[in-house]
This record gives sequence, structure tokens and C-alpha cells, in this order.
Amino acid sequence: MRAALVALTLASPAVAAPCGGDFGTFLTEMEAEVVALGIPPETAAAFFQGAQADPKVLKADRSQGVFRKTFLDFSQSLISKNRLTTARSKSDSLDGIFARAEAEYGVSRGILLAFWAFETDFGQVQGDFNTRNALLTLAHDCRRPDLFQPQVLAAAQLYALDEFDLATTGAWAGEIGMVQMLPKDILERGVDGDGDGLVLLKTSEADAILSGARMLQHHGWRSGDPWLTEVTLPEAFDWAQSGLDTENTTEDWAALGVVPRAGVLAPGLTASVLLPQGHKGPAFLIYPNYRVLFEWNKSFIYVTTAAYFASRIEGAEPYNAGEPGPALALEEMTALQDKLAALGHDVGKIDGILGAGTRAAVQKEQVRLGLPADGWPTKALLDAL
Repeated sequence: MRAALVALTLASPAVAAPCGGDFGTFLTEMEAEVVALGIPPETAAAFFQGAQADPKVLKADRSQGVFRKTFLDFSQSLISKNRLTTARSKSDSLDGIFARAEAEYGVSRGILLAFWAFETDFGQVQGDFNTRNALLTLAHDCRRPDLFQPQVLAAAQLYALDEFDLATTGAWAGEIGMVQMLPKDILERGVDGDGDGLVLLKTSEADAILSGARMLQHHGWRSGDPWLTEVTLPEAFDWAQSGLDTENTTEDWAALGVVPRAGVLAPGLTASVLLPQGHKGPAFLIYPNYRVLFEWNKSFIYVTTAAYFASRIEGAEPYNAGEPGPALALEEMTALQDKLAALGHDVGKIDGILGAGTRAAVQKEQVRLGLPADGWPTKALLDAL
């Protein structure tokens, strides 16, 4: 039955129930979409019975201040000695499952453990928002209905498979289970890791770990390749060559004096130099697998921290924090984004968050103004603009 429902999902056109307006009318239209997928009308009716909009979900959607932290602050708040010890203990106790993830999907255990740790603290904190109501709230809201209306359909299909309970709770954005996956990803790429005939990411460690691995493989994870290596850079390094937009082979980077703090650079791969807090802070070389992680979480600071933690789990030493310059205050960051946008740069939402788009714009203006072009915004840059 799962294969048939997945086929219907892939074949069905994008839903287009009008967003906004009366919530009850919206539920009726979404229920009709579910029935059109071949789900029995009584099952569809049961799925929507008692559904309610949740204003707390919209509040959470509008305020994601945690990602305004710097890389050093964010990573030091998420990575503790206890969390590192727990991750390595889980690696040992669930060795067979992680070995399957590596053999069948090519995904390193460090990556899976890092996301498991950050998303739910190894399953202990999975979120307390009612998932059905959260998805319907976001599908009804007009900010991203094209993302969340298909998630409602997928949740209804999981309900028909006895893999989703109406009392299911999770994150405010509808992610479910130990590794926090959206219903559509679970429906299309969920794995029954423990052989009980169901895919249950809330209660089964095997299902959660293998489903996460399969999702990363689907998005292009390359088996056996690294994702991030801490490096040291020569004093004469051209900072304008750093950032996600510049890629060279590892051999070219080595010729420019880029040296790993431990081990060797992976031969024959393209890579970019990443300076999450500018040229005075930590420096990393990131490989194509690092970019795949944005399919799990869109935040630059979150992905970089998870990638670094994964390397620590697998034996890397703590990073060299350096002495980066102070971060801009929230009002300064928003003022900077306003100025960059006025100059024609695409910084995305003016939100005070130093994401990839803002970093790229900062670097271009640093080049133009003759400042160290490391993508790290400073008061000097703000004043110069």
C-alpha cells in the first residue's frame, strides 16, 4: 500500500486550495484533495475531524532568533562534552544500524548522529506542537502554502497507513520524530529499519536513522566523501577566494597554502574555503557533501555547526576559535541588509540573520571598498556603506 500511495503523491498535481480565508472552508477543500488521492472518504474525514489552527505555530514561524547567533556562540551552545560522549556511546550501542546506513546509503554515522543530537537530543525532545494542526495552520497561511499543503496530503496518507496518529506531536513546522522529517519525506523515503512493517520515526531508532540516511542519499550524498575539514590558511591568503561561491580542487587549494590541521585534504574533490566568522576565526574546507546538508536545514549556521560536530564525533580535534571581531548587533545587521539590498544585492529577507546570501553580498562590497573580503560584516563596512 505504501508504494501505491507514494506513486499517487508523485503523480498528483500541486494542490491549490486557496490560502487564507475561512479555516473551515479550507479544511473542506483539503479533505477533497485527500479523497482525490484515493484515500477512503471515511479515513479522510477522520483525519480532519477536530482539526484546529494553532496561532503559536505562526508566532514560531515569524521569530527564529536562534540563528542570529554567531558560529562560535551557536556551536558552543549546542556542542557539549556530554553530548559528544552520548553521540559516541550511541555509535557503539547502535553500531549495526549505523553500519547499515553506511553500507546501504553511504552516509557516515557522524552526520546522522549530529543531526539526531541537534534535532531532538537523541530522541528525548521531539517537540510538543500537534503535527496535524501545525501543518494545516502553515498550509492555510499564505506565506508558504506550496510547501505545506503537500505535507498535509502526505500526513493524511501516513494516517491511512497507520503510521501517523492524530495526537502526534513534533516541531512547529511539522517535522516528526527523532531526526525531524516532514511527512512527505517520510512517505517517500521512510525506511522500516526494525522490520515491523511500519515506518515510525518517533519510536524506532532504526527507522529514524535509516530514513535520515536514505533522505541524504536521495539529495546527492556521496558515499565515502568527506564534508568538512578544519584548515589553516597562509597570512597572504586572498580572502576574496573564501566563501561558498568559489570552488577549486583540493590540489589547487593546497598550492595556495591551504593546509589541514590534521590528516590530508581529500584528493580530486572540489571544495570551498569557509570562514564562518571571518579571517580571524575558524577556517574550514567544505566539500560537496556539506552542501547536501542544506536539504535537511536551510540555516547556514546550523548546517556548519552540524557538519563540524559530525567531524568531532568521528575524532576531529576542537576547532581553533581564533579571535574574530565582534558581531554586529541586530539593529546594525538589519541596517546593513537594508543598505546591501538598496545596492542591488539579493540578501533575502531583511531579518538580521547572517545567511549565505548576506555573506555573499558583504564579500562583494568588501572587495569593492578594499576591506578584507572574508564575508564577515563589521562596523567598518557598515560605516563605509
